[in-house]
Amino acid sequence: MSTKLAVAAVYTPTLGGRPALLALLSDYWALTKPEVNFLILITTFAGFYLGCANEGLKFSWLASFNTLLGTLLVASGTATLNQYIERKYDSQMRRTARRPAAAGRVQPRAVVAFGIALSVAGTSYLTFAAGGLPGVLALLTLFSYLFLYTPLKRKTPLCVLIGAFPGAMPPLIGWAAASGRLTSEAWILYAILFLWQFPHFMAIAWMYREDYDRAGYLVLPLGRARFPFVIVQTILPLFALVAVSITSFRVHHPGILFWSELLGIGFLYFGLQFILQRSRASARRLLAASIVYLPLLCALSLMPERGTSSTRLKYPGAHTHPPCTLIISSTTGAHRQCVVRSHNRVTDPGFGPTAATM
Repeated sequence: MSTKLAVAAVYTPTLGGRPALLALLSDYWALTKPEVNFLILITTFAGFYLGCANEGLKFSWLASFNTLLGTLLVASGTATLNQYIERKYDSQMRRTARRPAAAGRVQPRAVVAFGIALSVAGTSYLTFAAGGLPGVLALLTLFSYLFLYTPLKRKTPLCVLIGAFPGAMPPLIGWAAASGRLTSEAWILYAILFLWQFPHFMAIAWMYREDYDRAGYLVLPLGRARFPFVIVQTILPLFALVAVSITSFRVHHPGILFWSELLGIGFLYFGLQFILQRSRASARRLLAASIVYLPLLCALSLMPERGTSSTRLKYPGAHTHPPCTLIISSTTGAHRQCVVRSHNRVTDPGFGPTAATM
């Protein structure tokens, strides 16, 4: 009864109904999970930027804005629909009981309509403003997250593995929007984000394991298998992540390499501390480390290589394929306008192939 009165008090129209309207807008904003979208946008931008640079394309702020906006809409729609599907279970968890859908502050029909509208708008915008491939990738992310990962959370701990596939899609969307294709370098970005999710989610799962158990989520095994599962799902992906992220940087840029190594070692330290202590405090530190690690790693990947332009990184096949300028049109999508460079490019010692990825 007191809870109902508290909710009603929030929505009591005063001053022309402004507090009620602001509270409702705040609830709709919360449905989109803005804290998650922040990391999604960072990795999408990194994929777009490096997709331009690795393909020798001129970076376009308008094109990047179109890509980020479309991705944001799809991610927001996916988060909203996820909260609609899990509203009954979220209401049983202390961490999620106050979410708008779980608490009943927004009606289920309104939640699902809002989620569908955002998802359709996002995929349509990406398709027409950034190209068909980004739109397909976004749609694939949405469906696999909602209809594979979400139901599997109540059936098997392997849901963490399944959920990592759509969760690592943002840099691919950015790369595809920039270049119209996915190269091996794009898949390295995908691998980095794929591996990053395991220690990140293990920290969350351990901190709120009682909540997940109460709601019937099987994100962690029950019984004696729980500890080995957490250890394996944390430390193995962490070692692989550090190895991939370090070896993917340009080794002839010592400054970037040093900081990427330092980041990786720090992240690994908190992961080792977590599996040794398995406490809520160590899990919280690992979670914080994961949130710091990813944006900083993306920022390092965007730093220009010594002696090169910030918008043109070296890429395999540079001697045979001329660089192109990316043009984004709201009606025609992504197109390339190739700019023929002088034949001196072939003999330019500074224009050699290398891997320019995160």
